[in-house]
Amino acid sequence: MIEAVLGMGGLALAAGLGLGFAAKKFHVEGDPRVDNLTALLPATNCGNCGYPGCRPYAEALISEEISNIGLCAPGGMETMEKIAAMLGVEPVEMEADTGPKVAYVREEDCIGCTACIKACPVDAIIGANKQSHTVIVEMCTACKACIEPCPVDCIDMVPVPVTLYSWTWSKPGDHGAVH
Repeated sequence: MIEAVLGMGGLALAAGLGLGFAAKKFHVEGDPRVDNLTALLPATNCGNCGYPGCRPYAEALISEEISNIGLCAPGGMETMEKIAAMLGVEPVEMEADTGPKVAYVREEDCIGCTACIKACPVDAIIGANKQSHTVIVEMCTACKACIEPCPVDCIDMVPVPVTLYSWTWSKPGDHGAVH
């Protein structure tokens, strides 16, 4: 029994040393600007910008593959302005940013096809096949990925209702704006 434990321990030690050596030997240094830009993005990986996730979008912006910094719908105007400041470019026109929004499923029109559930990158839509669906407001990132696949067009983007639980104090520098 002792021999088996020592043998497995030695094997684990050898594997750990080999993996540690491989990690040092084959390490690829990434661009820290991509990491910083990715941290600014909302990390919903919705694909609304035309890229499969937030990191590929950040890589495209850093490599100047694209120049439109206003493609992140979930991030809105605030994120676009931070990206512009980081890259040293002028902010671009975005659709009117009227505050946070969430998807709303008109349940009386929903046929229960589950297309929206499959499209949602953050699993904010719940429901069953052939049953009406609903959106978990706290999880929705307003990426709009669920709107296009809906065959009956029963999903709308609505402003987040200000309730006792969602109201917050304004941030310093917002000059009295209420969120």
